Parts: sequence; C-alpha cells; structure tokens
Amino acid sequence: MTIMAAPSHSDALVALRGVGKTFHSGTAALAGLDLTVRAGEFLSLLGPSGCGKSTALRIIAGLTEPTAGAVEWQSDAAAENNNRLGFVFQEPTLMPWTNVFNNVLLPLKLKGATAASAGKRVAAALERVGLQNFARAYPRELSGGMRMRASIARALVTEPQVLLMDEPFAALDEITRFKLNNDLLQVWQMLRMTVVFVTHSVFESVYLSSRVAVMAARPGRIFTELAIDTPYPRDQNFRTSAEYAAFCRRASETLSQAMAAGGGPA
Repeated sequence: MTIMAAPSHSDALVALRGVGKTFHSGTAALAGLDLTVRAGEFLSLLGPSGCGKSTALRIIAGLTEPTAGAVEWQSDAAAENNNRLGFVFQEPTLMPWTNVFNNVLLPLKLKGATAASAGKRVAAALERVGLQNFARAYPRELSGGMRMRASIARALVTEPQVLLMDEPFAALDEITRFKLNNDLLQVWQMLRMTVVFVTHSVFESVYLSSRVAVMAARPGRIFTELAIDTPYPRDQNFRTSAEYAAFCRRASETLSQAMAAGGGPA
C-alpha cells in the first residue's frame, strides 16, 4: 500500500486517490475511488451490498492493500495511523472465554499494558458505552446490543483519532439500533473523533452523518456525496421531522441512481 503525506488541505485527515482493488479471483471490488475524510466529521459510506464499502474501509485501516491508487494521510497522522485507528466489525468478535473487561483490555494488553495500569482506561471506555456495570460479565451473558457495545468500547479504549465501523448495527433489531445510533452520536460528540461508518441503510446514514458518500455498485466508486447539514445533537424530534424525511428521500433517490450506474451485478 502507498501511504504518503496528503496535500495541504486544512481539514483533510486521509484521502483515497484513484483507489482500485481487484481480488485474486479477478473480481474488481473498487475502481477509481476518490474519497477525502475530514477531521472530526461523521462520514457514512452508503451503497448496496457488494459495492466495496467494506473493502474501502479495510484499505483505510491498512487491513488490505489497494491494487491501484494511493492512500494519503496528513503528515502528522501518517506517523500515528497504526496507533490511532479503531475498527468495529460487523460482528462483535469478542473472546467467549473471558469477561468484558478483558475483552476491552485486549488492544492495550497487546501493546504491553497490564490490567492494573490500564484499568482506568478500560473503565472509562465501558462507561462511555453504558457497560460500566458489566465488566465481569461474559459475552454469552450479554444481549446482541450489549456485545456490540463491548466491541465499540474495545475500539475506543485506544483513544483513536479515527473510528472505522463496518455495518456494526445491521444485525440488531430496530429499537436497539435506534438506541445505539443515539449513543454513538453522543460518544462521537464527546470525544470529537472522526468516524467513517459503512451502512446500506438510507435512514441510518442520514440520521448519523454530517456527510454521506453514495457508492455505485461494483466495481465500487463514489457516485456522489450528500451533505446532511442539520445541526447536532439529533434526537427523536429530528427522526420524525419533515427535514429528515426529505433528506432520506433524496438519499434514497441518489442510491437508486448509483445502483443503476453500477458496472456489475450487486
């Protein structure tokens, strides 16, 4: 992967320039993808299944390499990107044989920290996601939403500059999903980090985001971007407002156009 200092855009944290990804099978997941992530924003990647959203996220994280193009980090962020990225997967991926505290401790333990030295950071991360009373519980004792909260706490414990989230709430029921959407926005506003959030839900992308990048079907690329320029904090009043409905309608229409412009089957 090519990682270089980005051009001097004051708010550009990381950018994908002409990024392509072709797998060994010959499947072209991404082609000519251009995307700039700005410091402090909540950016959603919205698109149909199979359009390369998760692949783009993994390229930002350094979990896979592009076959074309470059990833450009701010010069100060480029030196720290390995330590300042948090990643939340679609599944909680918790270790079932140990408790929530030790699951959240894991990223710090891998860097040499002990439970005694990192205990306060783990406790703070659990409190941010509302699990402060479940530190000694095991994953099997938690609901699906609570397991995802634990996964988010594990990503937050490293105090990341950028939080990457790959459809973390897709498998949850609607009530739990709404609650976690609200809690995630509170954490984002409190910590002022940058979030890149993958989803195929128009409604979720509009509710959460300051900007939505709509992707065309495979090979994935940015079809267009939508600014969701309504202020935060957002709550149930926004979710039931005419403004929210109008944003959702516009995003839905744009997504339909992007799918029609795709180069292959979804």
